[in-house]
Amino acid sequence: MLYMPVWLWVVIAVVIVILLVFVVFWSVRAHQKKIAAGKEELVGRTAVVKIALEPKGVVLIEGEHWNAIADKGRVEPEEEVIITKVDGLKLIVTKK
Repeated sequence: MLYMPVWLWVVIAVVIVILLVFVVFWSVRAHQKKIAAGKEELVGRTAVVKIALEPKGVVLIEGEHWNAIADKGRVEPEEEVIITKVDGLKLIVTKK
């Protein structure tokens, strides 16, 4: 069996505690942050209509085409709309 001096055990214990504190700190911080990506982030954003919404069509947001449904009336291409809800892979929008 190998003999290890007491000071080496102390150093190993301190390193483990420091790593544990670091991991817990960053885990808690990550869980407190707001979602920064995904469909949940789209609500309230502005999109541009590419295929007329009557009431279904296509909008462009952040370089991506999404199927969309206008909540009222017809919306012409190149008009701006505001995303009010995300339903699966469809956006519910209202005219800006």
